[in-house]
Amino acid sequence: MSQKIIPNIWFDRNADEAGAFYTDVFPGATAIVGARYPEDVADWQADFAGKTLTVDLVIEGYLLTLINAGDEFRPNPSVSFMLNFDPLRFDGDRDAARARLDETWAKLSDGGSVLMELDEYPFSPRYGWVQDRYGVSWQLLLANPEGDPRPFLIPQLMFCGPVQNKAREAAEYYASLFPDSEVGFIAEYPIQSGPADAGSVMFGEFRLAGQWFSMMDSAVEQGITFTCGVSLEVSVADQDELDHYWDALTTAPEAEVCGWLADRYGVSWQIVPENMGELMKRPGAYEKMMEMKKLIIADF
Repeated sequence: MSQKIIPNIWFDRNADEAGAFYTDVFPGATAIVGARYPEDVADWQADFAGKTLTVDLVIEGYLLTLINAGDEFRPNPSVSFMLNFDPLRFDGDRDAARARLDETWAKLSDGGSVLMELDEYPFSPRYGWVQDRYGVSWQLLLANPEGDPRPFLIPQLMFCGPVQNKAREAAEYYASLFPDSEVGFIAEYPIQSGPADAGSVMFGEFRLAGQWFSMMDSAVEQGITFTCGVSLEVSVADQDELDHYWDALTTAPEAEVCGWLADRYGVSWQIVPENMGELMKRPGAYEKMMEMKKLIIADF
């Protein structure tokens, strides 16, 4: 699977359970163990020795990595996943698309919490925003079959709190770093809407390395912002490419650990060699990685 940027979602010791849950929610989805903790981990990780480290979840060809870790972080609605139920995916049958949307909503909302009720809105005849039982946020949308096609799953970044009204700036910055990238459609707030300035982003789209993302500036005061609960993993070919993204994105030395960094907007990234699986099979690789900030391929 060729996917340059892979969203990683942090789970509190239940990534395996979550993977099974999502394969039930999404027809055809698969979830397999991507990596395991070594048996000889540090004392503070003893509870994870030999257990699942990551689960590779594939939904409609899109890869998400579920991280099996502790309670240090939780996903929140600053990063959500838009699900486009396009009638074209159902042979043009709008009723079938709506029925699948409603079925997916029922499963995701079971044990979760509703952020925006499933209803008709000016921008869609059927839309809802839900936070599932694991804290992962999903926006379900009945797409317009006359519009340009979009992937089924698109990550969305909501800029709020300390980075309120920074959505357009961030999208333009990210697009300047990756090949095959651009900022696309933007709908602006026509007037001040809560903390969102007139002219800020009500809804926007951008692509990085050919992958679709969307963004918005929140129209409601939020007590959240970006965290390691959802991070964006960038797969790189070599040390030069790793250095390029690391140097361009990192802004907080205290957030640099094991290939993780935080950018100027607080978004968490992991800059990882594409052969990381092979590197981790080398003797002492896990211990070496735990001592690194930026990953140095040669040191493995």
